[in-house]
Amino acid sequence: MSRTWLITGCSTGFGHLLAQHAFSIGDSVVATARSLQSLYDLGRDDEDRMLRIPLDVSAKETIEQVVEKALEKFGRIDVLVNNAGYGYFATQEEGEQEEVRTMFDTNVFGLIAVTQKVLPHMRERRQGVIINISSVAGRIATPRSGFYQASKWAVEALSESLYMEVSSFGIRVIVIEPGAYDTDFSTRSARSGAREDDPDSPYAALRELWKNNAREKIFPYRQDPTEVIEGLMEALESKLPFVRLPIGRDASTLLHRRDEMKTAEFVEWMRKIYHGES
Repeated sequence: MSRTWLITGCSTGFGHLLAQHAFSIGDSVVATARSLQSLYDLGRDDEDRMLRIPLDVSAKETIEQVVEKALEKFGRIDVLVNNAGYGYFATQEEGEQEEVRTMFDTNVFGLIAVTQKVLPHMRERRQGVIINISSVAGRIATPRSGFYQASKWAVEALSESLYMEVSSFGIRVIVIEPGAYDTDFSTRSARSGAREDDPDSPYAALRELWKNNAREKIFPYRQDPTEVIEGLMEALESKLPFVRLPIGRDASTLLHRRDEMKTAEFVEWMRKIYHGES
């Protein structure tokens, strides 16, 4: 039986790939993004199974309209994928609080708002799957990334709590934790703090050290993003009620090491790598 998907953040990256894949296997898709133009290539050969709607998840007044249009066209939402999000990167001393709040409006409060609008429908039907796109960043912390990682740690906690709340209604929860993949995240979906390129910043020399060691030792790969789509689909088809799935050699290696070590030992191990001491 075919499914109906509602996917946020479909302009590029994982969201765009997932919308294409779900459509290609015969499912119906509600593809959303802030720019409708970025969705024009999706589902052109069967308009009956594709609904493209502009959506900024931080604009809560539009979320209800999107859900209503999805139900009007397809009658149900079987799979919600909370994928919309971006990163803001700065040291915590130099980070701009307004930028942090804006990112949380998308990565956390937007996810909450969309989930709240879809949940009553799934609860009444007593079935549905909510897939939250987190990141390996939702399980680790690194220099310059604390604000972004805090938003993804929030997604992890919300996902666990949500499963405990809605499992009795037949609703499943899946958390996807990709590592570094060959998408446009570092260009279109990442913002840097105002002082990130300031040579007079007290962190200027450290930033270069951190970036180089991250590329060489922590995230040396730029992996094929289709792996994430394949892993997500396997988790969906598994029928397991709750899934937390790291995807990628880097994510799997890091999280396996974190599980093996005591928290303080893991944090110190990471610090030494970033500072070139290991």
